[in-house]
Amino acid sequence: MTAHVNLLDLTPAAAREALAAFAATHGLPRYRVGQILRRLWNRPAADFASMSELPATLREQLAGAFELPRLAVAAEQASADGTRKFLFRLVDGQSIETVVIPDGTRLTVCVSSQAGCALQCAFCATGAMGFARNLTPFEIAGQIRELTLLDPPLNVTNVVFMGMGEPMMNWSAVDAALTILNSPDGLGIGARHITVSTVGVLPGIEALATRPEQFRLAISVHAPTDELRRSLMPVNVKYPLASVIAAAGEFSRRVTFEYVMLGGVNDALAQADALARLARACGAFVNLIPLHPGGVGGFTPTARHRISAFARRLRERGVEAAIRKSRGLDIAAACGQLRVENLRRRPKQRANQDREVEIA
Repeated sequence: MTAHVNLLDLTPAAAREALAAFAATHGLPRYRVGQILRRLWNRPAADFASMSELPATLREQLAGAFELPRLAVAAEQASADGTRKFLFRLVDGQSIETVVIPDGTRLTVCVSSQAGCALQCAFCATGAMGFARNLTPFEIAGQIRELTLLDPPLNVTNVVFMGMGEPMMNWSAVDAALTILNSPDGLGIGARHITVSTVGVLPGIEALATRPEQFRLAISVHAPTDELRRSLMPVNVKYPLASVIAAAGEFSRRVTFEYVMLGGVNDALAQADALARLARACGAFVNLIPLHPGGVGGFTPTARHRISAFARRLRERGVEAAIRKSRGLDIAAACGQLRVENLRRRPKQRANQDREVEIA
């Protein structure tokens, strides 16, 4: 038996070619190709049977040749601050997390690119669970698709690859997913509203830089020296800071540094000075991230006044910096927590009602 072709694992251009070949084989008018293509991502259909604008016979033929898989919602949590977190179950039983963050007219979705993560960053719940496998293009972009299929649908404006996994270690699938997310025949999200975050995997940064679209790049720095960064992020052995900063400097668009604030570890003013030197070397913007409670490694969140002082020090050294507001504190919204906890009951914490990012 011939395997069904998963249209959602193809870029829109490749899906159009597959549908055009199907239409030619079945003697269909050319306009049917565009009708079907629109129901993949633009106006996603739950299945072929839902494409009511098509004749019933054609829907049956499509179901016999292709598939439109779904991601099953295994769990969902909603925060008092509007943040929503979804645990999607994959066909092989693996699960991934997707976080939806409203902010005024924006709706940002944090997507996963791997089931688990192999990098074992000391403060990350995803790293603690280990690596299972890479996601396919459909499993990445499909996280957004599922949100548009909700009733009522969620109209996503921004996407950040800051969920489970290291995107650059699954570049072939992320590359295709970026095309699906951005293409007018896909989800149609502007490239400047899509950010790929990496710990500094150089081949991935170089590959992203070759794309003509204005996709954003964020680099997880988290320490201003190689010695400290190695202790927090083992990947620094392979990709040391000097190499990462050089790659950031070569990137054609402005880069953001992500910096999780760990009390007594990386939050001294002298470390702000060192971080400022790195940021100035490549013109980076610095995003300071309060440590989300419920993570791993026994780290203590930096006190709020110390984060503000750290941000001021960066600005005094000529570096733009922002403090990200913690979101979803009452629903285990830190990356990996919902999967690890599997919806175990946990003490509720007061949600932060403010905006996602503030300037200190």
